[in-house]
Amino acid sequence: MESTDYYSDRKFCAHCNQYVPYLMSVDKSYCASCGNEVRLFSKEDWSSFHQTILERRPKGGRPRKNQQNKETA
Repeated sequence: MESTDYYSDRKFCAHCNQYVPYLMSVDKSYCASCGNEVRLFSKEDWSSFHQTILERRPKGGRPRKNQQNKETA
């Protein structure tokens, strides 16, 4: 895992349209340049990240029963 410090950390500001340094509040973070609320990813990066996570996620559920060895009660 990367060793990051506060001064090199960035979040996405939609107003500035770039990753910027930010000021952190208890429940929100704000752009250090313009003061607008920031988010972790841009919409394009979030879509890419989300797609990657979905591809890596193990397929859940119960395995299907083998139809050849089907028993009747």
